[in-house]
Parts: sequence; C-alpha cells; structure tokens
Amino acid sequence: MTDAYIYDAVRTPRGKGRADGALHEVTAARLSAVALNAMKDRNNLEGHAVEDVVWGNVTQVGEQGACLARTAVLASDLDESIPGLSINRFCASGLEAVNVAANQVRGGAGNAYIAGGVECMSRVPMGSDGGAIAVDPSIAIEQYFVPQGIGADIIATKYGITRDDADALAVESQNRAKAAWDDRRFDRSIVAVKDVNGLNILDHDEYMRPGTDMQALGALKPSFQQIGEVMPGFDNVALLKYPELERINHIHHAGNSSGIVDGAAAVLIGNKEFGEQYGLKPRARIRATAKIGTDPTIMLTGPVPVTKKILAENGMEIGDIDLFEVNEAFASVVLLFEQAFGVDHAKVNVNGGSIAMGHPLGATGAMILGTLVDELERSDKEVGLATLCIGSGMGAATIIERV
Repeated sequence: MTDAYIYDAVRTPRGKGRADGALHEVTAARLSAVALNAMKDRNNLEGHAVEDVVWGNVTQVGEQGACLARTAVLASDLDESIPGLSINRFCASGLEAVNVAANQVRGGAGNAYIAGGVECMSRVPMGSDGGAIAVDPSIAIEQYFVPQGIGADIIATKYGITRDDADALAVESQNRAKAAWDDRRFDRSIVAVKDVNGLNILDHDEYMRPGTDMQALGALKPSFQQIGEVMPGFDNVALLKYPELERINHIHHAGNSSGIVDGAAAVLIGNKEFGEQYGLKPRARIRATAKIGTDPTIMLTGPVPVTKKILAENGMEIGDIDLFEVNEAFASVVLLFEQAFGVDHAKVNVNGGSIAMGHPLGATGAMILGTLVDELERSDKEVGLATLCIGSGMGAATIIERV
C-alpha cells in the first residue's frame, strides 16, 4: 500500500461553549473555513489540490446539518471543485475523518485529502439531534442506555477509581495545559479566529482554568448523581446490567470532565508524490488506524480494546509507543487506560487535555492528533498513539511515526 503522510495540522482555539463564549457568534461553517483557509494558505494549495475534504461533526442538525463538509468548502477559499464528506463517529469523528482520508490515500484513491472536524456546542447543543439510541425505548431499554456521565461513573466504580484520583488528574491537566501555552508549544498549530476587520475574536483556549487545585475541585458536587439516584434513576438501569456492583460511585463533576466548547481542526494528508508536487516536507507517517465496538452501557472503555487491537494488528507492544494522546472525556477514561496498560502518566497528554481545554466533539480527534505531531517533534520522540472513547460504545485509534 501507498504510505500516507501528515504534512500539516492546524486548529482554532477552543471557545467556551455557551452564549458568552468568544466563538458563539461564529457558525460551524465559518469556523471550519478558518481551519481550511489556513491549510490552503500555509501550503499554497491551488485548484483541485486535494481529492476531498472529510469532515467530522457530531450534532448534525440545524446549521450543522446537511453535508457540513461541502458547506465548509464553499464557505472557505478552497476551489469549488473539491467536494466534501461529512462523517459522524461521535467523539472520534475528527480522528475517524483523518483515518478515512489516510486509508483512501493508502489505497490509491487520490493523492491528498484535508480531514478534521468542527463542533459549535454553544450554537448547536449536544443531543439536540434527538438520536434514537437515547430516545427510542425499543433500542434504549434493550441496550440499558445511560448517559455518558453515568458510564464514566460506572468505570470509576468497576475499576476502583476514586474521586481523589480523578481530581488529581484534572489538576494535572490544567497545570500541563497552562505550561504548554506559557511555553508556546501550540504556536505551530493554532490559527486565531478573526472578524471581518481582521481583529482577533479568539487566539487562545478560552476554557482553561489555571490555578485549579484539589480544594477547589473538592467543593464541586457530582454532576450525575441526581439523574443516577433520583430522576430518572439511571443507576438502577446500570445495576440491572452490572448486578455485581452494589451501587454507583458518582465521582465526576464539571472540574474532572471535559469542557463544552467550540472549535475546529484540520489535518493535511497525502502521499509522497503530493508532497513533491507542492514542495512540502512530511512531518509524520500514519502507520496504522483502528476502530472497535464495545459495551454500549459503560460505553467509554473503547481506548483500551482498540489500543490492544491496533497494536496486535501491527505487531507492536505498548512499550513501542513514546507518547499517548487519550482524550480526557472524563478523568476515569484516562485513568482506566493507564491502569490497563501500566502506562506512565508522564507519557500521556503531556500538554493537558480536554478537561482543561475542552472537547469540541467533532474536532477533538483531529486536534489531539495535531498536538501529538507537534509534541513528537518538540520532544524528539518517534512514535505516538491517539485514541478516544466514543458514545454508545466504540473506540478509535491512530498510530503515527515521525519521518
């Protein structure tokens, strides 16, 4: 198969996903265009330079509906001859877009693609598409559906993860994110969002809360205890599925869960011939991709089996990976991953994660992959793995190596 390389990776800053967030007035199409235009300008892409734009977004309704990928192309400065493909693998949509594009290149279906994703959570609320997995009783009851936060608390209960464990990881995420920004580690990838006059709307990750400590987090009430224990009583649903558990230990709250934010990210993927044509130097090779389905109730364990799968399929071991990006959807997801593989926390999310900076659903996978490329270069490491848990029980992963 043809090798697929990462030539560039960009992302917008993450804005708070609410009405007073800096990006609230920017639509998903326009935010996508910021990332696409940056990719075009930075790499001198003209005409039908890439075969397609593969674009992830999760809540595909309203202004994020229809084929948002094609809308984003038309809203950008890319040539109209470039089509667009919208995909949705929930929280891994941005990474899956990259994986789809990479495998198209590897299979010879075009020399290059732009892949990534977007989510404007301040404008299109999570869950507003009314997906059947949550609202159709014939599916939800049979699958013992519970919200993701309950799933995260089930992980904590089942695998002995305490609230102090989760809070400590959250504090570390905030500290690492601040250190990364202070050290300007995101400079190569960040593209400021500007208004029509060229003035900055946002040029930094707005959601971060530097100075967060264990005492501040300790004052927060668990976010999912009410819906678990009282109304509508999802704990009882979980205990029907997992009768070995006596009760659900609710440890997650706003401070140790991922933040609701707006953002977009893009990755330029191509073969060797593409790079030679445009005078571009590859930064990393996409070595492997994988996806898997998992238990839909606990739902968020996917990074563990998909990592086992991608390693086994490529004759690798966990020790072959120098750096990990494990999306911080909830603290227990990362802690379970580290527990399962005995991975040193010093190798995981070294520049902070979604607990500190936020999780713009459809964009996050592409964001963490770009961060991984940057960090491999900065720290002179060779091999990295990016993985995310996924709603309704799935996992996705990508292994890259510097070239």
